[in-house]
Amino acid sequence: MSERSRDWTTWILLLLGAGAIVNGLLMMVTSEAWFEAIAAYTGPYNVHLVQDVGAAYVTAGAAAFWAGRRPEWRTPLATSAALFIGIHGLIHVVEVLRGLHPASHLIEDFPGVYLPALLLGWIAFRSRPAARAQE
Repeated sequence: MSERSRDWTTWILLLLGAGAIVNGLLMMVTSEAWFEAIAAYTGPYNVHLVQDVGAAYVTAGAAAFWAGRRPEWRTPLATSAALFIGIHGLIHVVEVLRGLHPASHLIEDFPGVYLPALLLGWIAFRSRPAARAQE
């Protein structure tokens, strides 16, 4: 990975990590308000579930943030963050394909669900030792 792309990658990881941490903390601390604002269309409110998912967001965000601070650990940390964020995104896609939500959800969810997953996946893939050796 070139020095210039490493700089952009670092900033992307730090921003995605901080965003996921803040989202997760909001889910854990203001669960009901977060649910009403973001996910009320998914079914009845379940405080335990919202807080569990919030904990997963904090964990993925910490991994992404740490990957931004420690390039030598970038591959496993970015991959860990990409796994949760990516699987979460796939669940959204499957729900649309099953007809549980309108196709417009794919566009509505893009900035907060799919784009972070794509960026983390791309960074994890590009940070592999084999990819770095080719540059």
